[in-house]
Amino acid sequence: MTFQRARSAEQREERRRAILDAASAMLTEMPVAAVTLNELARRVGLAKSNVLRYFDSREAVLLELLHAAFTEWLDALRKAEPEGDRGEWLAAALATSLRDRPVLCDLLASQAAVLEHNVSAEVAADFKRTALGDVAALAGIARTAVPELGDDALALAAAVVMSAGAIWSHTCPSEAMQAAYASDPALAALALPLADTLQTLFATLVAGLIARRAKGLAATLPAPWDGRER
Repeated sequence: MTFQRARSAEQREERRRAILDAASAMLTEMPVAAVTLNELARRVGLAKSNVLRYFDSREAVLLELLHAAFTEWLDALRKAEPEGDRGEWLAAALATSLRDRPVLCDLLASQAAVLEHNVSAEVAADFKRTALGDVAALAGIARTAVPELGDDALALAAAVVMSAGAIWSHTCPSEAMQAAYASDPALAALALPLADTLQTLFATLVAGLIARRAKGLAATLPAPWDGRER
């Protein structure tokens, strides 16, 4: 596919959408680390320099896809119906839904260390504003499911987002690590199962935050973590 220069706002948006769609398709085939600007440009049918007319960098494209994946996750969580022990239900719902979204987990794992680095200050600020709204929305879902969390739902949401990416990276061992686990079964204890590990962590966080609130100890987060959904 070869595009002519976009001259209208509609054409520019069409180009942006084509780039995002191509990058999204690549993420279903390969990890975030393997997505290159050269291959993305080839798939869209643009020169690399032309891709950079629409996005600062490869990382800027992926940050936008991270927000889109996060939004889809939030929509799915809103449709889920709590049952039984609400704290345990919330932990399980968060863990299993993340397990079913490997692209989201991979993007979260790359966010702070990679994706936020090769972008302009404007893109970085826009992404962080969006991320604040996303985390506040997740906190709202958690607070609805487990009202006892109160304002500490925001602390839970922030911890869920940060820990999901970190644990994901430990559940995707390299070929060398997989060979090491196969050669020495004792090492396999380090091969963490994603959903089970996340569920235990999230359930512990929920129970701990509620217990601390009962003692008058609320979680603290710096501004602008004010808990308002944007």
